[in-house]
Amino acid sequence: MPEIKIPSQRRGISKTQKFTAAGVAAAAGVAGLALSLTPDSTENTTQAKPVNHSAGISLTPTGFPDQQDSIKNQLANAERRAVVQKDEQSKAAKALAAKNDAAESRSGKAASRSTERTAPEAAPKQYTDNLDGWIREAMDIMAANGIPGTYEGIHRNVMRESSGDPSAINNWDVNAVNGAPSIGLLQVIKPTFDHYHVEGTEKDQYDPVANIVAACNYAADKYGSMDNVDSAY
Repeated sequence: MPEIKIPSQRRGISKTQKFTAAGVAAAAGVAGLALSLTPDSTENTTQAKPVNHSAGISLTPTGFPDQQDSIKNQLANAERRAVVQKDEQSKAAKALAAKNDAAESRSGKAASRSTERTAPEAAPKQYTDNLDGWIREAMDIMAANGIPGTYEGIHRNVMRESSGDPSAINNWDVNAVNGAPSIGLLQVIKPTFDHYHVEGTEKDQYDPVANIVAACNYAADKYGSMDNVDSAY
């Protein structure tokens, strides 16, 4: 019988078949490993060992506490700088306010001095040249010298003594006989006029204002005020 040769399977596998077989075997190995990792698989005895991802790795970075201290120090320094800056700003604001106040004060004083220099002098008070004006001018002088007396009291005595005539003179009473006649609005004799004359007024018995002021000064000394005189005095 002729010899029958069976082709060798190993020899007859092509390269493509070899790669295919290898791929199948690898896939089967992966599938088996996947089955062994599935919690519900109780038939497989081969268990995959868990991978320790933390092996050789420290989760706490070396030196982290030092970094925290550094951050705290930086924050503290920043807060201190903020406080110092705020204090400096406050001092600067106060200094500026004081400077402005001083400038305003100097400006106000300068303006006041300028106003004083440029302000016109008050015009002298004007009085009418009649009995009303004479009495009012005399009363202003009396007020400046502390001599009492009202318009009514002065006017009343003037009308009784001279009827408002500043040139009136008494040549028949005892004073006239003695050489010192009563003269003027309030009929004042020379010795009395000279003694009670007020500086700033005319030294003339016939001057209406000087006559009123001297007579009222005398009446204030003797009777308290011209208002208290109702007859010859």
